[in-house]
Amino acid sequence: MATEIIMPKLGLTMTEGTVDIWLKKEGDSVEKGEAVCTISSEKLTHDVEAPESGILTKIIVAQGEEIPCQKPIGVICSIGEETTATEPAAVSKEKSISEIKTNPKKTSTTKPQKATEITEKRIFITPLAKKIATEKNYNIAEISGTGGNGRITKRDIELYQPAPNQPETQTRSSTAGAGLTGMRKIIAQRMMGSLQNTAQVTIHQKADLTKLMLFRKELKEKADIPLIDGQMSITTLLAKAVVLALKDSPAMNSWYQQGKLTELREVHLGIAVALPQGLVVPVIQNADKMTLTQLGKSSQDLIERTKNGTLDSTVFKGSTFTISNLGKSGVEYFTPILNGPETGILGVGSLLSELALDAAGNIIQKQKLPLSLTFDHQIIDGSPAAEFLGKVIHYLEYPYSLLL
Repeated sequence: MATEIIMPKLGLTMTEGTVDIWLKKEGDSVEKGEAVCTISSEKLTHDVEAPESGILTKIIVAQGEEIPCQKPIGVICSIGEETTATEPAAVSKEKSISEIKTNPKKTSTTKPQKATEITEKRIFITPLAKKIATEKNYNIAEISGTGGNGRITKRDIELYQPAPNQPETQTRSSTAGAGLTGMRKIIAQRMMGSLQNTAQVTIHQKADLTKLMLFRKELKEKADIPLIDGQMSITTLLAKAVVLALKDSPAMNSWYQQGKLTELREVHLGIAVALPQGLVVPVIQNADKMTLTQLGKSSQDLIERTKNGTLDSTVFKGSTFTISNLGKSGVEYFTPILNGPETGILGVGSLLSELALDAAGNIIQKQKLPLSLTFDHQIIDGSPAAEFLGKVIHYLEYPYSLLL
């Protein structure tokens, strides 16, 4: 009997997934529980296992193709059995891909082509993606497709970030990620879009954590409860300092997109997490309403579940400010790239030990934390950005203020 391999539903809001890589080819034997392909949705990846042992007799959805959840992507049959399975209706929708002919001369945001260039090209786009692009008035000629044969999918439309009144920049953005696939291509497109649509400036400064380290030691010794939820970790204390500084500086806690600036009341803090496939940013929602213990628990849970690939795709959306920590890599300063449409991102380096002189001229040891703040100069000037970074450092250098 033929057994279908089904596109899984990885989260409550996941409606479709993309087959990234087939680990088996048609005609290969498979064992029940063996990974046969890798699929992705948003920035989540997942191995799909064979539901039964047998022969992979049919691959319904090719690599790079997108299909709704709970639909067949392949068929496994017992050895010697011929498959009678047919492609699902949802896949036939992909077969009826719209082939749209566009004339660049009629597109105001595209550079005129030379007479020797081809003036007409064919664009492959799914019906749903075409509908959404039409509703948003997007020029599909400027959108890079990640589906099979460069087909534009719904996800490509959702990730596309047009730059108003910047036609040349948009044209360059369409080639971002060329030659890459899967998550790496999405990251490339977003990073290039961020650099091309913002005026990014980075400033650097060290925070003296000597008092903070003593504060952590004192609390651990005197607390009546075991501090096992990460509430005294450097990451949690830094997150709390950033949240407090953002509440003091609402201009930094803002989004700038489609020519519109929005200052946000709530602080939804993004924490960059490195995975083998690339960097992802899960979000701690309403971080400004959390205690140190709640921040510590949320941060630990998000990082662990992100590495395990068990987070819902919605958890990667809505951040108002991001922290990116390269301290474990031994990096001192670096230049983080804005996670659009945010106005700022804080890069954290490796904790350093430095010798200094006290008021009496004695040599003492201090612990310093290098911080790198990247901000959009379109929204914030250097002086208020430096003031914001100074506030983050103030909360770290006067740690009891984190509890008040």
